[in-house]
Amino acid sequence: MPLASSLRMAALALLWGSGFLWIKLALDHGLSPAQITIARCVLGTAVLLVLARWAGQRLPRDRATWRRLVIAALFCNALPFALFSVGEQTVDSGVAGVLNATTPLWSLLIGVLLGTDRGLGRVRLAGLLLGFAGAVLIFAPWQRSGLLGWGAAALLAAAASYAVAFAYMARHLTDRRAPLALSAAQLLTATGWSAFALPVAGPLDADATALLAVTALGVLGTGVTFYLNYRLIADEGPTSAATVGYLLPVVSVALGALVLGEEVGARVVAGMVVVLLGVALTRRIPAARGTTPEAPAPATAASATTVPAASTPVTAAPESAGPGTQAPAASAPTTPAPDTGRRRTAAPAATTPTTSAP
Repeated sequence: MPLASSLRMAALALLWGSGFLWIKLALDHGLSPAQITIARCVLGTAVLLVLARWAGQRLPRDRATWRRLVIAALFCNALPFALFSVGEQTVDSGVAGVLNATTPLWSLLIGVLLGTDRGLGRVRLAGLLLGFAGAVLIFAPWQRSGLLGWGAAALLAAAASYAVAFAYMARHLTDRRAPLALSAAQLLTATGWSAFALPVAGPLDADATALLAVTALGVLGTGVTFYLNYRLIADEGPTSAATVGYLLPVVSVALGALVLGEEVGARVVAGMVVVLLGVALTRRIPAARGTTPEAPAPATAASATTVPAASTPVTAAPESAGPGTQAPAASAPTTPAPDTGRRRTAAPAATTPTTSAP
């Protein structure tokens, strides 16, 4: 992989993984979950509108697309953004990043229940059960000091919301001609959804740290990360970009420990490893008889986001990513990438994950 792409991947993992840190800082310094959600949507929209205009892409003009974006923006952006902020009121940012990585598990479960994913098999079933077992290990409900509570439930609900969004977007948002503009339109719609929270947002009583944190979350963790992921998939393909999804929990746990002094116990680390192993197993697709299995290219969503959890998932997050973006993981767009002298690959459309991003 060229140095530029490697640096882009490292920056993407850092920015997406730091989304959980920014949410925690904003909460600890005076912003409410509703205020964080609204500010994140507004700032992310502004960045993506600028990027779309720079790329010469226009917002959708047909009513059918906007009607679909109303649903996608709710489940891929507004709802998970709010749930991550609510959840981190009582759960460490590092744990939030790990729970965001369960999005692919929810995606597989939804696919099986809806009958859209029939290639389950023993390996993928084992991965599904193993992944959720890792989440249970993190919660440790058998201990009085376990993490099971309404905050953890909100974080899992956010990851599941990304999965619902990806399933919907894979079927109904398949326009791949203007991914940046479609993502901007989706986040603009999410801003409209988040405005309903204004009556409960409360008075603004935040310090400079909170304002800087939410600015970083909206501009870097939501807007800029989409563009970086867009370029990474265009230059190197979705398989390379999917690697970022496995780095997000590690980044979130490391930043939580180093910056916030969060305690990283052996149980949480073990649970993270089990969750990621389960996710890796669910990504294995049985090969047709007489063929050689290949590593599947992860589906990408146009958000987060994936976010996001704390990311995105308005951004084109790999299915295992998370904040904003989860982002999010349902369709791999095919906008042609610029000619860079390498094999051309499909660029992500604006319909997620996280990738879910936080």
